[in-house]
Amino acid sequence: MKRDLLFWFSIVFISIIVISAIFASYVAPYNPYDIDPNAILQPPDLHHLFGTDRIGRDIFSRMLYAGRISMEVSLIAVGISTIVGVFVGAISGYFSGWVDSVLMRFTDIMLTFPVFFLILAVVVIVGPSIMNVMIVIGLTGWMGVARMVRAEVLKIRQENYIHASKLLGKSDLYIIVKHIIPNAISPVVVYATLGIGSAILTESGLSFLGLGVQPPTASWGSILSEGKDVIDIAWWMSFFPGIVIFLSVVSFTVIGEKLKIK
Repeated sequence: MKRDLLFWFSIVFISIIVISAIFASYVAPYNPYDIDPNAILQPPDLHHLFGTDRIGRDIFSRMLYAGRISMEVSLIAVGISTIVGVFVGAISGYFSGWVDSVLMRFTDIMLTFPVFFLILAVVVIVGPSIMNVMIVIGLTGWMGVARMVRAEVLKIRQENYIHASKLLGKSDLYIIVKHIIPNAISPVVVYATLGIGSAILTESGLSFLGLGVQPPTASWGSILSEGKDVIDIAWWMSFFPGIVIFLSVVSFTVIGEKLKIK
């Protein structure tokens, strides 16, 4: 890892994004909602590092606050999918038999649906909002975690300490929580890291289509969407959110792949 420049670039970039999101209120040079009629579609300069949008709002400030929203949505969505996936995979692998068959067949059915179109359909039904986006992304992304945890549990349940716990009269719930899940969690951490990048991309796609974070709240996808209509005269409105989304997804993917190898 010490010689892997791409890995360390990813670590530094994600650290900058996270720190900027946390301290956006201190770092942002302008209020992200302030409108300046005298600075409409102003290109990047020393006063507005990323330029301004169609109503004179500073894009750099909006990008900082949007990072807070995008990271929050992605982390909570991945947290939901991880919890659901670990629970389903642990129950399925530990009890096996008909429980395993039912849960895995349901997982297989969920995997047959194109995830993004499933998310689109659900969001259209329940309505676009930050909370709905987090829940929908989380509840449609647990299947890979479940299958991974199940595979680990099938190996772990044959270990001597599991048999010893059963002989000591420990309950199934105790064994799952105390022994099974802690020993099956390592690959889940890697999967969750990869999942954050995917969640960022999904949230950005939904916001770009107007089905994610709603105006005036900014997300990277919504800023990108606002720039598509003026891309011929204001390239910066699409370029900066686009490049940040791209680098964020690539960075999380690189980190996840490196953790997988190790």
